[in-house]
Amino acid sequence: MIHSPDDSDTTSQATGEQLTSLIESRLDRESFQDHHWEGTFFDYLDICAENPGAVRNAYQRLYDAIMSFGSKDYRVFKRDCVRYHFFSDPFADGADGVYGLDLALMQLVDFFRSAAEGYGTDKRILLLHGPVGSSKSTIARLLKKGLEHYTRTPEGALYSFSWLLDERCGVTPIEGSPGEAAKTHDFPSPMHEDPLVLVPREARDDLLERLNAAYKPTNHTGQLRLLGDPDPFSRKIMGDLMRFYQGDWRKVMGHVRVRRIVLSEKDRVGIGTFQPKDEKNQDSTELTGDINYRKIAIYGSDSDPRAFNFDGELNIANRGLCEFIEVLKLDVAFLYDLLGASQEHTIKPKKFAQTYIDEVIIGHTNEPEYKRLQSNEMMEAFRDRTIKIDIPYNIRLDDEIRIYEKDFGSHRIKNIHIAPHTLEVAAMWAVLSRLEEPKKGGLSLIQKMKLYNGKSIPGFTEDSVKELREEAPREGMGGISPRYVQDKMSNTLVSRQAVEDKTINPFMLLNELEAGLSHHSLITDAETRKRYRELLAIVREEYEDIIKGEVQRAISADEEAIMRLCSNYMENVRAYTQKEKVLNKYTGKYDEPDERLMRSIEDKIEIPDSRKDDFRQEIMNYIGALALDNKKFEYNTNARLYKALELKLFEDSRDTIKLKNLVSSVVDDETQQKIDVVKQRLIKNFGYNDVSATDVLNYVASIFARGDTKSK
Repeated sequence: MIHSPDDSDTTSQATGEQLTSLIESRLDRESFQDHHWEGTFFDYLDICAENPGAVRNAYQRLYDAIMSFGSKDYRVFKRDCVRYHFFSDPFADGADGVYGLDLALMQLVDFFRSAAEGYGTDKRILLLHGPVGSSKSTIARLLKKGLEHYTRTPEGALYSFSWLLDERCGVTPIEGSPGEAAKTHDFPSPMHEDPLVLVPREARDDLLERLNAAYKPTNHTGQLRLLGDPDPFSRKIMGDLMRFYQGDWRKVMGHVRVRRIVLSEKDRVGIGTFQPKDEKNQDSTELTGDINYRKIAIYGSDSDPRAFNFDGELNIANRGLCEFIEVLKLDVAFLYDLLGASQEHTIKPKKFAQTYIDEVIIGHTNEPEYKRLQSNEMMEAFRDRTIKIDIPYNIRLDDEIRIYEKDFGSHRIKNIHIAPHTLEVAAMWAVLSRLEEPKKGGLSLIQKMKLYNGKSIPGFTEDSVKELREEAPREGMGGISPRYVQDKMSNTLVSRQAVEDKTINPFMLLNELEAGLSHHSLITDAETRKRYRELLAIVREEYEDIIKGEVQRAISADEEAIMRLCSNYMENVRAYTQKEKVLNKYTGKYDEPDERLMRSIEDKIEIPDSRKDDFRQEIMNYIGALALDNKKFEYNTNARLYKALELKLFEDSRDTIKLKNLVSSVVDDETQQKIDVVKQRLIKNFGYNDVSATDVLNYVASIFARGDTKSK
């Protein structure tokens, strides 16, 4: 069918209109107008009277931003802990979520609270210290993102101002004819200062007393404070206007246009980031601003603040946060600027007096750089003005797994199946590399990892775990970085085998991890490389135990068979403990309890012959206690007994299924049907696909085949 030109235009126009409507439906015009509110200085005083929190300083605003997302209290190893939801990155769907660092983040938030209260930490540089890849940069990025998000909310609203002047920053009367007012131009406060800095010092105390009386903070008890004078540009304009209006402050305020601002790193409003460069090209004006030589011809002097760009990182970060990447790589001249910026909250722009700033200064560094700082006597003043918070690697397995699931979980990787435990074994190896060998006898390194992860091991209590943590305070400050694991996982996903089979398994990833050790840039000695390879062997053994257990459960997943076995066992145990006989359903006679059956089950959970009476009595007492609570005993009610029943059933079923025959080329139809049932259980209950389930069954079959050969 041929369309006329008019038909084509109509169709494309309708499609374009639909797309336009789609775009507009996603836009929030009301929020845009709120974020770009403008008013007079006296309108702003009304806002302050209604919401004194608009006058908060940078530390108070950042602390409130963190607390606005709530927290969760919990207790681990007899220690009260707090998990702050802010650090799960709720403003970007968890893209930068931090896992397993609750203790370090608690110290961080305590630092911000102390600063918000005005207890002195607001005069310090916050230094995040830890090994490479331990989330230092991520934490700083979260603070910046969270602050941006918070200032977009009604609770986090903050305001700055512009001067209404002529094009040469001169005075154009506001009052009078509309034509005169139309000649004015906006000159924003270059450092995004609070409009209240324009209040004369003589009136500030009374103003703050009134505001603090109405201020009801929810997260801290800090008072509102208004320190410092306007920046040199605003100070110059303020002085000129006061002279022009002969000291009439109200008329001067007629030249002030207050506006709401939203902190933004991209727009360089309230959030700055400084990264060290080549020492020959570093210039401290990058921090405190520089002269605008083009404007010297207009204003006649390089010391006129109107001919100066207050656009250094410390200038534009005023009212918010300034991050220093690898802060200890900075030239000494830069560190001198930080001394005053932290202690006195002032910076020294070229050719101007000390200028007040209100911002959080946060830096991060690694272990070698920090050791160099400690050994440098010339840096004593800087060390004295820093508060160091250690950001270690994860030493809890579950948290390490979550890091890798964020990048390689099923929600991200769609075209390749990642077999169960693939990420787990990599996380296991990474965590083991960060732990110190336990000093307690009879405790292996992998058992220590399990204790840290909340697993219970006979003979060890919460006090034991607490002692383990205390005897190794630097655990997590060394070992394998998550980045190395992520790199090797990426290599595995694009390997030829993964592309062909559309699946990867733990052995593929473990092989890739081991192969990369020989050219790992951070491993400099053969002893460390040898230790990491030994840990990989330990992880392989642990993985074999895991998949053997899964195959066992898949084989013994016949619920009716377990119930029959449990009923038979309990009937014999009841008769044994009460010194009775058991009715034989086939002969109709009463026989002695089946000791062979009972011991075959109890042996599976290593109940020695000397303790069999105690264990059987414990089971009967357990059933009696359930009965008192009107609860019924089921085959899976007692975890230890359930495990014993599973293992017993697996042992009986294994010979029936002839799992070891999988490694041979000939399998009869009956066995194949049974194996297919087990495979489907692995797929349904444990998350395998057809390829990975077959691989696991083949591998476990080879293990049992080797075991049978050894036993013979």
